[in-house]
Amino acid sequence: MAMKLQKNVVAYVGFADLPNQVYRKSVKRGFEFTLMVVGESGLGKSTLINSLFLTELYSAEYPGPSHRIKKTVKVEQSKVLVKEGGVHLLLTIVDTPGFGDAVDNSDCWQPVIDHIDSKFEDFLNAESRVNRRLMPDSRVQCCLYFIAPSGHGLKPLDIEFMKRLHEKVNIIPLIAKADTMTPEECQQFKKQIMKEIQEHKIKIYEFPDTEDEEEMKVVRKFKDRLPLAVVGSNTIIEVNGQRVRGRQYPWGVAEVENGEHCDFTILRNMLIRTHMQDLKDVTNNVHYENYRSKKLAAVTYNGVDNNRNKGQLTKSPLAQMEEERRDHVAKMKKMEQEMEQVFEMKVKEKLQKLRDSEFELQRRHEQMKKNLEAQHKELEEKRRQHEEEKASWEAQQRILEQQKLDASRTLEKNKKKKIF
Repeated sequence: MAMKLQKNVVAYVGFADLPNQVYRKSVKRGFEFTLMVVGESGLGKSTLINSLFLTELYSAEYPGPSHRIKKTVKVEQSKVLVKEGGVHLLLTIVDTPGFGDAVDNSDCWQPVIDHIDSKFEDFLNAESRVNRRLMPDSRVQCCLYFIAPSGHGLKPLDIEFMKRLHEKVNIIPLIAKADTMTPEECQQFKKQIMKEIQEHKIKIYEFPDTEDEEEMKVVRKFKDRLPLAVVGSNTIIEVNGQRVRGRQYPWGVAEVENGEHCDFTILRNMLIRTHMQDLKDVTNNVHYENYRSKKLAAVTYNGVDNNRNKGQLTKSPLAQMEEERRDHVAKMKKMEQEMEQVFEMKVKEKLQKLRDSEFELQRRHEQMKKNLEAQHKELEEKRRQHEEEKASWEAQQRILEQQKLDASRTLEKNKKKKIF
């Protein structure tokens, strides 16, 4: 058995430039990221999104969901194109107005589950088509779940929601409005939340391990600070001659980007600078693959998923190709029928024109025949009159000849009488 040996190339070949090729191609194509925010109204979700990406996704003209009239839980999508250093990021924010605000919150997580599943199904159907060049990825890659700063652990709604969605999306728990708690209360609250998460076997986003020591330090720092206590603000305040984002209180300023005040910078660094690609990879390789395997395993020979109770269809790749082939054949048959109808219509029009021409020729023939017959009758009548006139003239000539003959005879008799 031949064994391949690793070769150390002394001379420079050039394949070390491959990462630069991937970088240029990725920058040219741009990036997409879908972020879901879930939590009760008034926890600062819209403000935090504006603070994270330094955008005006929610403004006075387009207020956040908590400032709108709402009745039921629904899912809203907002898209914004963020540009930084020549890199384009198409950011999709999925919000859930009305979540947890009703008296009876039974099944209030169902619209969220339906939205995540529908995006998985859209991607699965796009992936199963013959032409896969245009495959927009709208799968939810991260869910920021906002926990109210009550100081008494998780609510039953929090536990039930995370248990329902922890196998469908990357969940990152956040303690909202952490500036309402003292540092000691915040630390105790964090320990209580993590204890309950472990007791209920809730799977939150797991930071990947790495062999690099520096990266492992960053990962350990992230893990030790979970759940992240965050504060959002769109207000610029001057503190000690420096302009910072923060919230002004009578006793001081809560700085958003100060690591001693809250975990906002840790969340931003983790979400955008260090682990955005890993969130996308986990979504694609774990959550989507689980959904895809369940779907394809449940698909029967005729392409119908028996596990769905909503009457929708999910196609396997072969069923999808067969359906596209049938659609193409049906389209071709329809075009053939339309062409045959057009051809038959043109033939009918041509035959009708020929019949009209034949009828016109027949009519003209009959008219000419009638004209000839009338002329023939007229000539016959003239010939008869001519014959009658001729016979009358001949009779008159005979009478005149007889009269001349009789006169000549009488004259001769008279001459003889005179002689004798």
